[in-house]
Amino acid sequence: MNNDFQKNSRSLYRAKRRKTNLILNSLIVIVLTLIIIVAYNIFATGNDEKATTQEASPKTEHKTATNNKEKKEETEEKKDEKVEESSKEEDANLEEEQEEEASASEQADESQAVITEGGSNSNVIRTIVNPSWKPVGTTQTGEHTVVYDKSSVDWQEMLNAISYATGLDQSNMTVYWLGRDRTTANSSIGTVASKDKSLKYKVYITWVDNEGWMPTKVEEIAEIQR
Repeated sequence: MNNDFQKNSRSLYRAKRRKTNLILNSLIVIVLTLIIIVAYNIFATGNDEKATTQEASPKTEHKTATNNKEKKEETEEKKDEKVEESSKEEDANLEEEQEEEASASEQADESQAVITEGGSNSNVIRTIVNPSWKPVGTTQTGEHTVVYDKSSVDWQEMLNAISYATGLDQSNMTVYWLGRDRTTANSSIGTVASKDKSLKYKVYITWVDNEGWMPTKVEEIAEIQR
C-alpha cells in the first residue's frame, strides 16, 4: 500500500512539474514574441521616419529655392521701379529746364520786336516785326508744295508758326482764314483770334526749305477781315 501511495505521489509531482514547465515555456515564447514585435515596430518606424525625412527634404529645398527666387525677383522689381522713378524725375527736371529756357528765349524775342502803330490799312491797330523769329521746324522732306487742307501736316505746321508769332495757344485760337499770300512766293496769311475775340491778328508766314514755316509779320487788327 505504501508503495502504491509513493508511486501516485511521484506521478502527481511529475505531472505538476510538466505543467509548470509548459506554462514557463509558453510565457517565454510569448515574451520573445512581444520582444520581436516591439523591435520590429521600432525599426520599421525609424525607417519610415527616415524615408519621410528624405522625401520631405527635396520638397523643403524646392520651397526654399522658390522663396529665394521670389525674394530675388521682388528685389529686382523694386530696383527697376526706383530706376524708373529716377528716370521720370530726371525727364521731368529736363522738361522743366527746357520750358524755362524756352520761356526766357521767348521773352528775349519779344524784347527785340519792332512795334509800329497802324499798318497796311485802317483796320490794323499796330504792326509787329521781330528779327529773331525763326522757322518752327518741319517733318516734311523733299520739294515743298503748300497744302491748305485742315488734315494736312502743312496746315498744322502753319498753325504752329501762327501760334509762335502771336503767343496764342492753339486751344485758345479760332482760325477765320488761312490761305496763300499772293504777293509773296511760298508765303501764307492767317487771320486768327482768341476764343473771346479780345485778341485778333493777321499773321504773315513764309516757307523756309527744310526748316518749316517762319513768321515775318503780325498785324493786330480791330475787326476780323480776310
